[in-house]
Amino acid sequence: MCLVSHYAFASLSGTARRPGGVERQTSLLARWLAGRGHRVSMITWDEGQPDGIRIDGVRVLRLCRENEGWPVVRFVHPRWTSLLQALRAADADVYYQNCAECVTGQVALWCRANRRPFVYSAASDADCDARLPLMPHARERVLYRAGLRRADRIIVQTRAQREMLRANFGRDGIVMPLPCPGPMAPPPGRAARRRLLWVGRICEVKRPDRLLDLAERCPDLVFDLVGPPDGSAYAAGVLARAGRLTNVRVHGGLERARIFELLAEALCLCATSEIEGFPNTFLEAWSHGVPVVTTVDPDRTIAREELGFAVGDACEMERCVRRLVDEPATWERISRKAEERHRRVHAPDAVMPRFEALLAGVVSGAS
Repeated sequence: MCLVSHYAFASLSGTARRPGGVERQTSLLARWLAGRGHRVSMITWDEGQPDGIRIDGVRVLRLCRENEGWPVVRFVHPRWTSLLQALRAADADVYYQNCAECVTGQVALWCRANRRPFVYSAASDADCDARLPLMPHARERVLYRAGLRRADRIIVQTRAQREMLRANFGRDGIVMPLPCPGPMAPPPGRAARRRLLWVGRICEVKRPDRLLDLAERCPDLVFDLVGPPDGSAYAAGVLARAGRLTNVRVHGGLERARIFELLAEALCLCATSEIEGFPNTFLEAWSHGVPVVTTVDPDRTIAREELGFAVGDACEMERCVRRLVDEPATWERISRKAEERHRRVHAPDAVMPRFEALLAGVVSGAS
């Protein structure tokens, strides 16, 4: 089995301060499959690692460096040419790639030409949107659509994504929950929690400015803002504004162990995104029994299963946060349901066998 994830080396090797959700999920899957005895390769950028190095049983095949080559020309060489070389070197029975990008089409075209099955996994609602709002270049959109047409199986995170995929691209998707390991030790009880946690990339689509609106409305609570800025003027403005608020703690990117320490102290996880798939941060919060207060509710899971609160604006978010502060019984009820949801749906041993069966099944169907 070969998993293509250009940015996943830091996550697989454990050197990432805060790996992205796609890289985290792909690394988890690779390790789990290797632990089950499968021959697993992962294709990533060259980040100085030896080609073919093995990490937890996963063979890492190296592309070129991300910034190697001349602008524009490097799209073809060395990026695409090194990908073709790595795909050949993997010599896998099935290839898997997660997240909408030009690579989706590049891998799918190679697989079709070499009669190998290809499985694609959507990472966000945007991946199933006909406009492809997160893909600014025409060549990316053309290659991505080509990849969707040629994929042997498509995995989606929610029923809503499956409906979007069918309506916008004429393809069917298989809804698969995301895996998430739980904490090493049982999470502590509620105590007197008054800290709110926000985790993500500081960028416009994640809308952390809405968290700062909430912080201004709740000066008696502490807000932990975790994540790297994307280098935009928007992110710089958010960080400058956060620095002026005495109840906001700006952490930057943090290692996962430190994230878990903050979750153990958190009253809730706040999410303010404009668009999402099924965020890993939700799963991590639920594994710690932490409610989620969010502007995005995939498949109405939070509202339906009472795992927190789905809200529309900072005013409504404040009301829900105050309920968690003022009603200990409400917090405890949501916390129990969140932990149960994680164990039943998202624990690796509950989810990974389904990925394994799908990948094995597409190989059997292709043979």
